This record gives sequence, C-alpha cells and structure tokens, in this order.
Amino acid sequence: MDPLAGLLDGPRARGAFLLRMVMDPPWSVRIEDRAPLCVMTVARGEAWVVPDRGAPQKAVRLGPGDVAVVRGPDPYTVAGDPATEPQAWILPGEVCRTAAGEDLAERMALGVRTWGNSEHGAATVLVGTYRMDGEISRRLLDALPPLLVLERERCDSPLLPWLGEEIVKEEAGQTAVLDRLLDLLLISVLRAWFARPEARAPAWYRALGDPVVGRALRLLQNNPGHPWTVALLAAEAGISRAVLARRFTELVGEPPMAYLTGWRLDLAADLLREPDATLGAVARRVGYGSSFALSAAFKRVRGVSPREHRSAASAG
Repeated sequence: MDPLAGLLDGPRARGAFLLRMVMDPPWSVRIEDRAPLCVMTVARGEAWVVPDRGAPQKAVRLGPGDVAVVRGPDPYTVAGDPATEPQAWILPGEVCRTAAGEDLAERMALGVRTWGNSEHGAATVLVGTYRMDGEISRRLLDALPPLLVLERERCDSPLLPWLGEEIVKEEAGQTAVLDRLLDLLLISVLRAWFARPEARAPAWYRALGDPVVGRALRLLQNNPGHPWTVALLAAEAGISRAVLARRFTELVGEPPMAYLTGWRLDLAADLLREPDATLGAVARRVGYGSSFALSAAFKRVRGVSPREHRSAASAG
C-alpha cells in the first residue's frame, strides 16, 4: 500500500447526495446538513464559500474548474456574493427551507438532480456530499483542514466534465456510477492537495516515505489481523527491535503497537457500520481473538462499546 493509498483507502460513497445547483444573483445558501464531507466544483460562473462564523472577507472564491472540499459537521455558506444573506437553508435529510420554514425543495426543482432559482442561471455548481461518517475514514477526515480549495490549474481532471454529464442522467445503475465518480474525484483532489507543502499531511502519512518505518507501516496497514509484535515487525523490516521502536515513535508520534491498536479500531468502527457484519467476524478481521477482546479494547479507547457505536451510527 503506497502512502496515498494508505491515506485515501476510505472514501466509499453509498447513495451520496449529488446535485447540480443553477443560480442567478443574488443568491446564498446556508449548509447545515452536518454531513462529514462535501466536494463542490464550479462548472460556470463563480461561487463563494464562507466558513462558519467567517466574516465575508474570509470567504474563498471558486471560479470555473476550481474544486473545494468542505469538512463537516460545521455549517457554512455558498453564495454568489459573500455579503448576500442566506435565502435557503439545507438541513439534515436533504431538507431545504427558507428562514421562515417554508419548504423550497419542489419550488426550486429544475429537473434530474438539478435545483436552483433559474434554469439558465449565471452560476452552475456541482455538489457531491457524503452522508455518513462511515463513508469517510476518520483518519482521512482528521488529516484535512475545514476547507481546502484546489484551483483549476492544479486539478485539471477529466472527471469534472464527466461528473457534469452524469449528474443529470437517470439511467440504470446511475447511483453507483455517481458514487464511484465522487470517490474518484475526491481521491484525485486529495492526491493533488497532499502534494502541496501547505497541506501539512499527518506524521504517519509522511512516515510512509521512510524506507524502514514506511515498510513497517505498510505491513500493519495491509494485514491488521496478523498477530504482530515489535520483534516480528522489526524482523520483517530488516532492522533491530530497539531501532524500529525508536524510529517509528519519532516519525509517527506513537509506538508501533499503539499505532496498530488505533488502526485496528478505526477499521472495526467502519466495518461495524455494515449491517450484516457480526462482531465476531469484525474481531477476527482486525486481529482480535474474540468478540470480548474487541469489545474491551473498543470500550477502553473509544469510550463506547461496539454495539453502542453501531446503534449510534444507525440512528445517525
């Protein structure tokens, strides 16, 4: 698993919310859907993204071909002008209302996955939203800033026009097509983003480039169910146990076995969101000998039991 795969192995949209928004000024939409991640790109015109509690001067402009990734759950505003007051609110469950509570969903519907205040508006924005936390790994979300923007010159992806064509189609398997396009677009954007110095990639991601620690990390990531010890990991990496433990801790920020525990429990948390996954099967897959052992570790590290975690995920 290369460094990018280690970081990006996580986006798995399942019936993501995709929308083509067509607007004429003045327009402003407040996003309060609490989604974990949203990807948006301007197909025509311009749009401004205003972070939560951000003054208009902190807004970020998007021009044609620019891509923004917004990390939830904090609200934010998308507008034709950052000074324009919101006219519509997007709430959890794809509910769209005015400040007075009037439903706008039908009034502003313009066709298949198309919504706005004018059929031929000056601005067209393509929006793809991951609905649930389990669709994006926690490690990936923690590595991202609240808002990142890639200019067209840095993200000239053939996926953008393809998404624009597919988002308005209603054909067999269209949901699956759009889910995979969203995943691929996110991965391509983040690949370009993490190549930039200002991205400040997490320590474990940077450590994957080290010839010794990187090999150890890939072994843990590729086979978390193996009964690893520091001695076994050192032998596989071709270095002494003491040197590996010291170098791993220096570069990653935690000892090898502590990293492995976190990796296993992150995987378990995502797997537990699958309705058909039994606790025993998840335990075996991530390296715990029994359901009891996984439950004890999960409770100790995350503060809730696997069953409580699954119930909360289902309720959300």
